[in-house]
Amino acid sequence: MRVLCVAEKPSIAKSIAQILSGGQYNTRNTSSQFIKNYEFDYPQTRSQYTVTAVVGHLMNQDFGSEFKSWNGCDPFSLFEASIEVTVAADKKDIEKNLQQEARRAQTLMIWTDCDREGEHIGYEIFTVCRRANARIAVKRARFSAIIAPQIHNAAQHPVELDMSQVHSVEARIALDLRIGAAFTRLQTLALQNRFGVLKENVVSYGPCQFPTLGFVVARFNQVQAFRPETFWYIYLAVKKREGRGPEKEVVFSWNRGHLFDQNIALLLYQSALARQRGVIVTKVTNKNTEKWKPLPLTTVELQKSGSRLLKLAPKKILDIAEKLYQQGFLSYPRTETDKFDPQFDFMSLVEKQMADPAWGGFARDLHQGAFQRPRNGKNDDHAHPPIHPTAYAGNLTGDDKRVYEYVARRFLACCSKNALGYQTRVEVEYGGEEFHATGLIVLERNYLDVYPYDKWNDNELPNFIEGEEYLPSEVELRDGQTTKPNLLTEADLVNLMDKNGIGTDATIAQHIETIITREYVIERMEGKTKYLVPSSLGIGLIEGYDKIEFEKSLSKPQLRREVIIVFALACEYHD
Repeated sequence: MRVLCVAEKPSIAKSIAQILSGGQYNTRNTSSQFIKNYEFDYPQTRSQYTVTAVVGHLMNQDFGSEFKSWNGCDPFSLFEASIEVTVAADKKDIEKNLQQEARRAQTLMIWTDCDREGEHIGYEIFTVCRRANARIAVKRARFSAIIAPQIHNAAQHPVELDMSQVHSVEARIALDLRIGAAFTRLQTLALQNRFGVLKENVVSYGPCQFPTLGFVVARFNQVQAFRPETFWYIYLAVKKREGRGPEKEVVFSWNRGHLFDQNIALLLYQSALARQRGVIVTKVTNKNTEKWKPLPLTTVELQKSGSRLLKLAPKKILDIAEKLYQQGFLSYPRTETDKFDPQFDFMSLVEKQMADPAWGGFARDLHQGAFQRPRNGKNDDHAHPPIHPTAYAGNLTGDDKRVYEYVARRFLACCSKNALGYQTRVEVEYGGEEFHATGLIVLERNYLDVYPYDKWNDNELPNFIEGEEYLPSEVELRDGQTTKPNLLTEADLVNLMDKNGIGTDATIAQHIETIITREYVIERMEGKTKYLVPSSLGIGLIEGYDKIEFEKSLSKPQLRREVIIVFALACEYHD
């Protein structure tokens, strides 16, 4: 039997051929400069394999010629216009190769990425190949990492295409095309006629793009509207000596926090002073405590943590993770799952990390008995495991090395134990007012030894005993001011988009890049932190739509979220 295997990218096709053939394959050039065909026998299924690839989506979705001219139709007619689906002009050579190979194959096996987008690309491949060979059988290979066990298992146990995911992507493409094209034409033409500076600009609109911009503008407006408020609080400190050691000053926090009414704060302060008593220890509580190790890594968490800790743009982080996945160093980097399968083989992956000079010793300890199963999160997309290293990569440099190191350390931290500590809380009373102080002794660092991105430090208190009384070393009524909120960072924006269902784990980064590329948002460095600031155009677009006062705001996430729910129900009904 002759099997035609089609991957989503040329690099993955080569890796699949390398694994399945054991390195013994023949290579043929195609009419596309990017694509090669790899041929070999695969005795496990008694088949002859040809492995080839596409380069992402094959098809274009667009309106017919009568709707191509921006001035030739009412933009709102695009909501009912028919959509034509054709092979993209720059993908004709790839289409030709697929059809030539499909004519001499009995089975088509689709090896695209195992997510919704990959499922839809697989359907496009299926459509092109069926045009050349209507009787070709179609199967789907499912895998989460480009490693030999998973690739062989996928080849020997193929499944069916998931048409519910295909329909879901088709609905989303149609929705985004109609809304995006109609509103982009409408606002571009309207604004170009009024503002000469925009004559050469396309003022684009997107159903995910605008709520993303809306978050940035909303935070900017909060910062601009902020006015600091003065508050007052009682500052209390006590000096205590332990044995023959030096005195240590302990600052106690006022249980009331702070008050915005100066007269009431002054009255409480004077009342406390008038009682002429010392600081009395009313309660000492000691307890064991833990700092939990991190959950297994999802795509959204990788983008948030990478932006915050590594100072890299979310899209760059995903691009690097994708490259490391194609090289066989990481599992599939687009996943919503933060729990590992009960049968997951941790030990073989931990063992591979023992070669590293920085964290190899920690991995060795895990392998020799310190291992503890990772925590289970609440999310499971039933498609891919959490992101984890699949092989040791010792020769990486630059940002590739930093991203790999973060993933590797995160995985080892997940496989370790929680950090253990001993916490002390001392409660005191002074003049009828209550205060407290908290101390910590770290007993076992555990996962913290391999995961420097989390901090948990000793803050040891002197030994206080209930009923003891001390003279305060300081007791003052002090004032302070509320601080304005920060502008959004990319990590903040990723978190807001994820919570509000704007974009997917794989497209969130692209939407952020789009509003920056369109110059709706400008990146501004303050110290070592990069903040997102809306441009005048970005502010004008959001505030303009808000002033129209639609029933559902175009700049808020609710509209997009409700549309996605409707389409999900429609796809479920279709099935």
